[in-house]
Formats: sequence, C-alpha cells, structure tokens
Amino acid sequence: MGGLKIKKLFYGLIVLALFMITGCNIQGGTTTVSIDSIDAEEVLTLDSDADIFQYDGVIYKTNIDWVEELSLTKDVQIGEIKIINDTNTDFKDEMSNKLPVGTKIFSTKERGDILIVESEGEIKRYLAIVEG
Repeated sequence: MGGLKIKKLFYGLIVLALFMITGCNIQGGTTTVSIDSIDAEEVLTLDSDADIFQYDGVIYKTNIDWVEELSLTKDVQIGEIKIINDTNTDFKDEMSNKLPVGTKIFSTKERGDILIVESEGEIKRYLAIVEG
C-alpha cells in the first residue's frame, strides 16, 4: 500500500511541475506577442502624407531612406491589399491608404520587419512601425 501512495505523490508532483512549466510559457508567450505596435492614427498624426498599410496587426510604412538602401530579396507572397481606406484611421489587416486593391504583399528573405509590395510594375519596401 505504501508504494501506491508514493506513486500517487510522484505523479502529483509531475503534474504540478508541468502546470508550472506551461504556466511560465503562457506568460512568456503573452509578453512576446504584445509588440508595442503603433496604430494608423499615430503614424498619420506624425506624417499625414504617409503611405501605409496594415498586415498582421502591424502598420507598415514606405519611403524610409535607410530601408531603400538595403539589399533585400523578395520571398513568398503573404497577402494582398483588400481595402483602401483614405478617409479615416481605423485600419484592419490588408488595408492601405494609398496602394490599390489587389496589390501583392511579399515577405523578404533577409528581414522579418520589412515587406515588399508589388503594384502596377512598381516595387516598394515597407518597414514595420513599432514603438521603441
């Protein structure tokens, strides 16, 4: 009988340890997910003529000098502009204020914070705008 109690205690400790480990992971996950991103309103307040779009909850902006100088390779298509919104700052994913509907959005091989957009034969680079 004594062996059974020890086994139960042992399994109880394992379960407790697993809960503690997953608990830490869940907390750690939320801190990495909450990138301090700036919304369309903030970007357009700073630069009313900014050429922006939103993808995956992040605002991307073009015409940034140092981004234009980078050597970047277009990777896979990850989305396209579905809505144009040049009237207000309430942006949703795949919404742009200047790019036409149907504009293709590509990732880059070199950087996760820069996307390449191809529209009407023109290629533009967009940088993720985050606080910091």
